[in-house]
Amino acid sequence: MPENAPSPADAWWSNAVVYQIYPRSFADSNADGIGDLQGITERLDYLSELGVDVLWLSPVYPSPHDDNGYDISDYQDIDPLFGTLADFDRLLASVHERGMKLVMDLVVNHTSDEHPWFTASRDDGPGGPKRDWYIWRPPREGMEPGTAGAEPNNWESWFSGSAWTFDEASGEYYLHTFSRKQPDLNWDNPDVRQAVYAMMRWWLRRGVDGFRMDVINLISKDPALPDGIVPEGARYGDGRPYYVCGPRVHDYLAEMHREVIAGYPRRLLTVGEMPDVTVEQARLFTDPGRRELDMVFQFEHVGLDHGPGGKFDVRPLKLTDLKASLGRWQTGLGETGWNSLYWNNHDQPRVVSRFGDDSPFHRYRSAKMLATVLHLHRGTPYVYQGEELAMANAPFASIADFRDIESLNHYRDQLALGADERQILDGLRHRSRDNARTPMQWDATGHAGFTAGTPWIAVNPDHTEVNAKAQLADPESVFHYYRRLIALRHSEPALTHGDFHMLHPEHEQLYAFTRHDAGTGTELLVLANFGAGDLAVDLPDGWEGAEVLIANVPATSPLTSPHTLQPWEARVHRRRTV
Repeated sequence: MPENAPSPADAWWSNAVVYQIYPRSFADSNADGIGDLQGITERLDYLSELGVDVLWLSPVYPSPHDDNGYDISDYQDIDPLFGTLADFDRLLASVHERGMKLVMDLVVNHTSDEHPWFTASRDDGPGGPKRDWYIWRPPREGMEPGTAGAEPNNWESWFSGSAWTFDEASGEYYLHTFSRKQPDLNWDNPDVRQAVYAMMRWWLRRGVDGFRMDVINLISKDPALPDGIVPEGARYGDGRPYYVCGPRVHDYLAEMHREVIAGYPRRLLTVGEMPDVTVEQARLFTDPGRRELDMVFQFEHVGLDHGPGGKFDVRPLKLTDLKASLGRWQTGLGETGWNSLYWNNHDQPRVVSRFGDDSPFHRYRSAKMLATVLHLHRGTPYVYQGEELAMANAPFASIADFRDIESLNHYRDQLALGADERQILDGLRHRSRDNARTPMQWDATGHAGFTAGTPWIAVNPDHTEVNAKAQLADPESVFHYYRRLIALRHSEPALTHGDFHMLHPEHEQLYAFTRHDAGTGTELLVLANFGAGDLAVDLPDGWEGAEVLIANVPATSPLTSPHTLQPWEARVHRRRTV
């Protein structure tokens, strides 16, 4: 790291906790069944009580909502579904009044096909002034335009089917690595980059505190756009080797930092969502001396329970795999990078159902255990709405209950291939993004206090038992446990500055590690039982009788070795080393 580059552990966000809001499902103020900005403003005191430092707002820009707002048709306005720019300004001011910050979702790998940039690009035709703002190519040589196999290459979209759509008027195809209504921007065009940077500066002048950058490592494509390898049994090729962390992505992010982020020194938070990024690549993206991003979202740990058939091919998690993955990221970024810590977001199923136990007997304790393990790692923790309540996956009965484009496309395509409908639905119930998008459970009333109207997606029926009102009144609730963890993040320097050392990496039920901060002479021991049975643990030397910092089971006696952890128990101990 260059001498003038600040250490990540010294940045303001190093001991902060970020809370993600999915506006469509958070709080509805006008009874139309869709969450909105005024609804968020009305619930800010709840978030302030939780103690989080930063709110990350999923997209609220104008959109046709083919992908629930990640298909943007105007980067500098608010979708009427969510309110107005005046509503946004009031929300932002209210967030700042409470000492919190607000981060916007930046979706610039692609736009909506209804964005004026794209309509001009399409209508201009080949050679037009905005044609090369997107990635257009003629049909494959010798093929009939618009027919199967005539696409410029064989890449598959992340949302199933070809990554190319034919435009009859011009006789060319445009690239969309996601939905056909999400055409990819051509980042090799400097005019595109400058338009994006101007938009970012516009939001920063308005007062926002940074950006979460959607699939930002996909913005640079191999100009040759070669065919990808077709996996066995697949119809399309895998194009990811030619656009994941592509040839100029570091150049573009460094340019973005110079032209936008550097104008707001030490104030902003930038985090890049990066599918398929490796530890080595992430170290480059987050090295402060390179001045690209503060941190990245990686997906390695949330892919460990995917089978050979992908995310909907459900496999049980092996704890040794999880420890190996998270441990590698902890040590791999070390002092020259920074980790984003998360279990949940708007694209992942609920962690208490996925890695914990959402049965009534173990639900709350396993949720607290999972929170303890995550928040005690080195990095910045992210809490997704409802995670602090132990919200669980929804009991979707049929395909009619789903709303997510990825899930609906997967169902359609798998049926067409002859797959068993029951197996398809089972995979969707476990892994659909809709699990994260059911409405926030505020109370036990109809529709969980989310709306006075009809919600856009059904509320989980367990809201009568699992809701914010009940947990706020219970000092031993999951909510108050998260509140204590967040307070600990603010007060204990070892969580920010301490190194990380995994213990018992081959144990299939015990997750244990230490954090040691040489500066304060403080060491933390984290013990967590990832299972429904008791677990006897031999303590490392010197830990008997150590202070209990936080635990999800009351400590009734001094710590001795061996120590028996109850099902899903987690405890953190502290000792002084100087």
